[in-house]
Amino acid sequence: MAENRMLKFVTVARDMPEKRPASLRRQDFGEIYAEYAREKAAEQAGRCSQCGVPYCQTHCPLHNNIPDWLKLTAEGRLQEAYELSQATNTFPEICGRICPQDRLCEGNCVIEQSGHGTVTIGSVEKYITDTAFAEGWVKPIRPAAERSESVGIIGAGPGGLAAADALRRAGVQVTVYDRYDRGGGLLTYGIPGFKLEKDVVMQRMDQLAEGGVEFVLNCNVGEDISFDAIRGKHDAVLIATGVYKSRDLPGPGSGAAGIVRAIDYLTASNRKSFGDEVAEFDSGELDAEGKKVVVIGGGDTAMDCVRTAIRQGAASVKCLYRRDRDNMPGSQREVSNAEEEGVEFVWLTAPKGFAGDPVEGVMVQKMRLGAPDATGRRSPEVIEGADYVEPADLVVKALGFEPEDLPRLWGVEGLEVTRWGTVKADFRSHATSLEGVYAAGDIVRGASLVVWAIRDGREAAEAILDYIGEAAAVAAE
Repeated sequence: MAENRMLKFVTVARDMPEKRPASLRRQDFGEIYAEYAREKAAEQAGRCSQCGVPYCQTHCPLHNNIPDWLKLTAEGRLQEAYELSQATNTFPEICGRICPQDRLCEGNCVIEQSGHGTVTIGSVEKYITDTAFAEGWVKPIRPAAERSESVGIIGAGPGGLAAADALRRAGVQVTVYDRYDRGGGLLTYGIPGFKLEKDVVMQRMDQLAEGGVEFVLNCNVGEDISFDAIRGKHDAVLIATGVYKSRDLPGPGSGAAGIVRAIDYLTASNRKSFGDEVAEFDSGELDAEGKKVVVIGGGDTAMDCVRTAIRQGAASVKCLYRRDRDNMPGSQREVSNAEEEGVEFVWLTAPKGFAGDPVEGVMVQKMRLGAPDATGRRSPEVIEGADYVEPADLVVKALGFEPEDLPRLWGVEGLEVTRWGTVKADFRSHATSLEGVYAAGDIVRGASLVVWAIRDGREAAEAILDYIGEAAAVAAE
């Protein structure tokens, strides 16, 4: 009788890949977790209980077939595990690294609820696809038949790239337009290398390009090419620009030198990791070396900023957040990593202004938590008379992102937006108010997770295939 390689959670403890010591990892931008060895990946995958109702799969936005590829990994059938993982997820090696598994699949693992420690789903997912690339199992897209229809995609972030992948596999001609000089969007320029090394993103870009996806880079829609021109050139268009407009922070002194946006700060750091010349970094404006750094915000972008500042050699790094640790939106795992690396969190604090120009300090109000708001989170209230000044040479605003005004920027009439400024699109088909124009990812749902953008991109691709298929059928009649 064959040995059952599953259900090992009773005898085998949860074991994450080894994490590099904080004293070492704060010196570079390399990923902080080591790779599983083959035997360790099989051992940890074998902890899965193969439960009848897999909550991990239900709570994954892509509904990845997690129990089955865990079983295949435990049995050493890695190529099959990769193929099954790739069937529902365009970029499993990226999701394995940056998804907040503690809030999604792993946070809903049945054996976690029973006190045995969740299966390390994200680490196994990363291992499977890294192995697939190393073994040459990841091939360029080769459609069974080419089609004459073409689709233009605006935005080379995860939503746009996921759609490009699906459309090319169906034989459609795909052109992706992006404002940056490299594809990947926030995967490339927004997320630091210690969470997602850039060669991981670039190898996917290479795979898509080798599969026939055309990239038009350094292209600002509305300036270098009009939206109408893109519509006229293609049978359908997908808007997948993401949201890049930083939420501002008003208050006295907010325009002082030394107060910068998170997106500018992270982009400069990531460009340096590619070896680019970055004038704002080289001048010291966006370099934290030797500075007292204060980051304002409590989301994952704020965590990226504080951990980047540590690696740049900041004299001190503090994170101000207006609620407490239990009520912050960022990943608790990221907070722990930041604390290990030397970041100080100053909870229940909010800025009311800034001193000096260039900035010398943040005028801080102390807060307490009052009654819950409409979302159920307790609202922060100011404690009168408890203000103080937090010294700072560099202040990074990491308060989240909002959509740009696309109808105005692109000169488009008839493109409907919501009251939040996001593009209005059908939640199933992703169709907008314009014929043949679709939208997916953060530009529709607001700043969200990469995994949701991938799901939206894949769904939009299906709807676009239906649309151009119907148009072709009508033309043939």
